[in-house]
Amino acid sequence: MGFTATGHSGYAEAGSDIVCASISVLVINTINSIERLTQDEIRVDTREEDGMIDMRFVKAAGERSSLLLDSMVLGLQEVGRQYGNRYLRLHFEEV
Repeated sequence: MGFTATGHSGYAEAGSDIVCASISVLVINTINSIERLTQDEIRVDTREEDGMIDMRFVKAAGERSSLLLDSMVLGLQEVGRQYGNRYLRLHFEEV
């Protein structure tokens, strides 16, 4: 279980892109919260050149981590509702 965020929203120029900033805050805050507020071990990989962040749980996610992920998804869905899927696309996959 985990998530991957890739690309840039393209809503505005770099440094002025509120959609990209919103997504980044939600994603990074979720990772930081899981690291600091749970006992779950995660692996995080990043590639700055294409804006990729990949976060995976080493073992099954605990209840607190699952809640934090649900909160992130809720925030991302709201950004998507406000700005449309032209700037944010969510893809869910069960494995």
